[in-house]
Amino acid sequence: MSVTPEQAQQVFDEADCLYDRDTVEAAIEKMADAITREMGLRNPLVLSVMSGAMIPAGILLTHLKFPLHLDYIHATRYRGETSGGELAWRVTPRYELEGRVVLIIDDILDEGLTLQAIIESCRAQGATAVYSAVLVKKLHDRNVGVEADFVGLEVEDRYLFGYGMDYKEYWRNAPGIYAVKGM
Repeated sequence: MSVTPEQAQQVFDEADCLYDRDTVEAAIEKMADAITREMGLRNPLVLSVMSGAMIPAGILLTHLKFPLHLDYIHATRYRGETSGGELAWRVTPRYELEGRVVLIIDDILDEGLTLQAIIESCRAQGATAVYSAVLVKKLHDRNVGVEADFVGLEVEDRYLFGYGMDYKEYWRNAPGIYAVKGM
């Protein structure tokens, strides 16, 4: 169900700001430091999961202090909806994964189905190690058993938007992490 720009503005105006810009960016810098310590000498291939990881990956990458290859993938379960469906692959990596260390960057770890499928795909393509970094991890008991190696922030189980996460394709650009009122 799509919404009008006016409805999206109302959602933003009524939303709860869980983390402001400064807090989010400090969390991204802290993640970058941990990733640099772990992966600095491993020549990783970094895969940003579109569209949600566009903003956190863009900020995170500027704080990584080592050479890397960068690519993106597009795998989604949401397609503009507020609940996930079947995984759809739109873009696969252009680099060969055989023998590579891979870092997957995504916006959110919710149930883990998307991240699990991406990790399994990277391993099936011959990656020697697969790491994952997420800006936000939701706290609930519905996770399929996937944990991210690097987590920026933990949040309550609400519908979120901002810093790459969207509300019905709006507000990926919101200047913080927000929760939709009543969701």
